[in-house]
Amino acid sequence: MDRLMDVEEVAERLGTTVRFPRRLIEERRIEYVKVGRHVRIRESVVEAYMAANTVQPRRSARVLRAVA
Repeated sequence: MDRLMDVEEVAERLGTTVRFPRRLIEERRIEYVKVGRHVRIRESVVEAYMAANTVQPRRSARVLRAVA
């Protein structure tokens, strides 16, 4: 079973302020669990969010030439 993280832990994991995960929750861009009035996010959901939003570097086929 996944560990449930509070908003502060998610913010620390993402390297952001608490405001960012709260916005993700408000906009329903991330899955969350309501435990009474508390909001918790599964660790696997945070990992999936990071994987889905990871941008791979682009490999350029052309060579840049120096301008004289």
